[in-house]
Amino acid sequence: MKVVQFTIPVTIDNLIHFQEDRLPHFYEHLHRHLETQVTWVVNGEGTLIAGNYMQRFQTGDFFVIGANQPHFFKSDPCYFEEGSDKEVHTLNIFFNPKGFLAQLLTFPELRSIKNFIDLSSYGMKASAKDKKILTGLILKIKNNFTGFRLSSFIELLQVMANLKNWEHLSTESFEQAFSDSEGLRMNDVYRYTMANFTDCISLEQIAAVAYLTPQSFCRYFKKHTSKTYINFLNEVRINDACKKFMEKEFHSISTVAYQSGFNNVVTFNRVFKSITGSAPREFIKAYHDKE
Repeated sequence: MKVVQFTIPVTIDNLIHFQEDRLPHFYEHLHRHLETQVTWVVNGEGTLIAGNYMQRFQTGDFFVIGANQPHFFKSDPCYFEEGSDKEVHTLNIFFNPKGFLAQLLTFPELRSIKNFIDLSSYGMKASAKDKKILTGLILKIKNNFTGFRLSSFIELLQVMANLKNWEHLSTESFEQAFSDSEGLRMNDVYRYTMANFTDCISLEQIAAVAYLTPQSFCRYFKKHTSKTYINFLNEVRINDACKKFMEKEFHSISTVAYQSGFNNVVTFNRVFKSITGSAPREFIKAYHDKE
């Protein structure tokens, strides 16, 4: 499956396309494709952007990325260090919901699957409990061939449709939100932000990356993400802080605040609580009490 920026031209002779990837890191660019994507992160961690959603992902996570939904899995910086032997490993299923499958879904028995696929345009993440069931079904598809693979795929869709604890990723489907040229521009904005979020990024700087004036950039970013750029930048910074807290890579909360790009602890604490719903100390305690 050749990945081209924001378009994946795929010729699939079968109803589904199964793909197992073992790579030094995830594909770095914002992109989309006609197919709905089901991904089990067997090994890997970083940040997922899907539509206007942005959160950390880790080993074991299970996602459904909607058809035409702009997205990318951004590996953590440690994957790009010289001499790194880290590897990402994923099992993926791609299927076109508007292809032959659409005819199959006209049958009344498959109505719940059709409804689920319609909802998946926003992107979805399985709960910790449910992903254990789903990963077993993905392995079943991997190990089956011909008609058995197809029947296992329908079984996976039906099980996914029956589950009630999905977390929706984006608040909008964004199916028609980007042209290819706009996708390239947003890709540049995302990559610059994630490479420089620990610095002070002014609106003038980021607007220049998009070749827009600051005022035009603010309107442009809000139109395509339903959030302000400052909100997005803060989410990137808080995600980095959460990673440090979860992996116990910190000496103090104030140190993490400054390392994540905030210039004072008071602002960090306020933004952290507004994004995560808890204060830093509460977040640290709640996460590590589960271990």
